[in-house]
Amino acid sequence: MTFDYAPAPESRSIVDIKPSYGLFIDGDFVDGHGKSFKTISPATEEVLAEVAEADEADVDAAVKAARRAYTKVWSKLPGRERAKYLYRIARIIQERGRELAVLESLDNGKPIKESRDVDIPIVAAHFFYYAGWADKLEYALPERGHSGENSRPIGVAGQVIPWNFPLLMLAWKIAPALACGNTVVLKPAETTPLTALLFAEICQQADLPPGVVNIITGAGDTGRHLVSHPDIDKVAFTGSTEVGRAIAKAVAGTDKRVTLELGGKAANVVFDDAALDQAVEGIVNGIFFNQGHVCCAGSRLLVQESVAEEVLAKLKRRMSTLRVGDPLDKNTDIGAINSAEQLARIRELSDIGEAEGAGRWSPECELPQNGFWFPPTVFTGVSQAHRIAREEIFGPVLSVLTFRTPAEAVEKANNTPYGLSAGVWTEKGSRILWMANQLRAGVVWANTFNKFDPASPFGGYKESGYGREGGRHGLEAYLEH
Repeated sequence: MTFDYAPAPESRSIVDIKPSYGLFIDGDFVDGHGKSFKTISPATEEVLAEVAEADEADVDAAVKAARRAYTKVWSKLPGRERAKYLYRIARIIQERGRELAVLESLDNGKPIKESRDVDIPIVAAHFFYYAGWADKLEYALPERGHSGENSRPIGVAGQVIPWNFPLLMLAWKIAPALACGNTVVLKPAETTPLTALLFAEICQQADLPPGVVNIITGAGDTGRHLVSHPDIDKVAFTGSTEVGRAIAKAVAGTDKRVTLELGGKAANVVFDDAALDQAVEGIVNGIFFNQGHVCCAGSRLLVQESVAEEVLAKLKRRMSTLRVGDPLDKNTDIGAINSAEQLARIRELSDIGEAEGAGRWSPECELPQNGFWFPPTVFTGVSQAHRIAREEIFGPVLSVLTFRTPAEAVEKANNTPYGLSAGVWTEKGSRILWMANQLRAGVVWANTFNKFDPASPFGGYKESGYGREGGRHGLEAYLEH
């Protein structure tokens, strides 16, 4: 039996989007000196707002404001006082959660149920979690022999975040930095600046001392000016491996500390003894959550040969129930692709997959006329030589490969330049532990996928970057010993 869903749109009226936004420097919104740019809704292509672009002088002003705040105020505050500000920010995020969720879905294109039920609650949880650490830093890294006396903040952090989880990536970066006593200059992605600018208002509402958090908007040049600024002590970046390499080169030979969380091509490994219906839900969540715009997406499905046909049949049946459309509709499962540029890349790699001989399948679904859309897609008959099995597509596209033995599964899973995440589906606990030990991935999920917790560290191996975010491990990047 199939059900028709009546439209269930979330109201836009809760969000007051200003016609234009300046830069948030030293506690106030100021005009930028660069050209302004437009941020649009990927679902409708309507212009949402005009946003200031920070030039080199603006970046310098933001870094100076952060340095003043660090020297005169923030680094001198006891941890318990910093914790109060973080706790206050967390509570305001909860209070304004609906507003933040609607704005995130408008600016990013992700379904409102994901913004509302996943992104915003985890954002608040990160600030609560690191508020708890702010006065306990002496206990953060006992295995390194660090104590409160010889752990101190690094200084000013320059942070650059991507467009796939705009507010969540902000929380991952800002919360631990502030808990440790650092100040921040953060650049959101040029296609999704609006929730970062609303976060700036939340900092004002929380009476955060001016200059502790500065938000500068712009594109690649703004990020380059920030990363290369001589008075930045720590660089934190989440985004593509290509840009990560450029950042690593830019800071080489300086005394800047760096953490990079880059691309991924995760293997989701399903054994023949797995609970297959549960595994199919995990496969769908692993690759179609957030339109596949996830660094740790389970974009390669490795399924044991003896159950491959059954898993594929169940997967196609489940994909046929996914609803693609208006991100603000509470029934929507798959929203809009974030930009025309990203849509072009997804189309290009998908066409290459077909040209190289893989079998392409998508369920029947009507895509809206305006905006950027791509149907959930699965490729079968994929070999490790296919580009769709090697390159990060960053969209709702799944490549299916098969294996016979656990050793073959490990070999295929590790046959990638990336090493961010993996999933294992089996009823045998011993096999889960063995696989987790063998897989070169920073995070291995067992009988689930894409589960995040602020107390759990996240990060990768190889071309997926270095350093960890989240958990007490996430504090280390913001402390000097």
